[in-house]
Amino acid sequence: MNIVRTPIADLLVLEPRVFGDERGFFVESYNERRFQEAIGAPEAVRFVQDNHSRSSRNVLRGLHYQVRQPQGKLVRVVAGEVFDVAVDLRRSSPTFGKWFGTILSAENKRQMWVPAGFAHGFVVTGESADFLYKTTDYWAPEYERSIAWNDPAIGIEWPLSGAPVLSEKDRKGTLLADAEVYE
Repeated sequence: MNIVRTPIADLLVLEPRVFGDERGFFVESYNERRFQEAIGAPEAVRFVQDNHSRSSRNVLRGLHYQVRQPQGKLVRVVAGEVFDVAVDLRRSSPTFGKWFGTILSAENKRQMWVPAGFAHGFVVTGESADFLYKTTDYWAPEYERSIAWNDPAIGIEWPLSGAPVLSEKDRKGTLLADAEVYE
């Protein structure tokens, strides 16, 4: 597995080894030992929930996080392509409010490790995408928050081809200046 460090501490892109031939391919999508080594965790990160979403072109989901029961997420795409984004919400971090984005696709098989303390979102850049992610804590809707996807203070450069398709919750996202964040 190749580990790509991003400009934001603790946020990583993981590039698994792909073994392919005329029959197809094999990829180890998760190996606990290698993952723990990659993220440099002093204690094991424990995943408790797997999620799978399917979305069509220009669906933008996010920027989501939980103020209690914060979730670390290991995210990947198994069909289609998305532009995946994480925003640092750790007030004590030198990169507080900064974002990083990358293309995740079925073709490149890349994954992103989004630790607790970040907001996360993505936009579908192809016809559709199947998005899978493991979480380190359970979904708790009462603690879920949404940062405005288009907050000018963050300035994410979403690769949109037209207006984004948003949920009601995401249409009402909070500006970072007014959001509950982590210390």
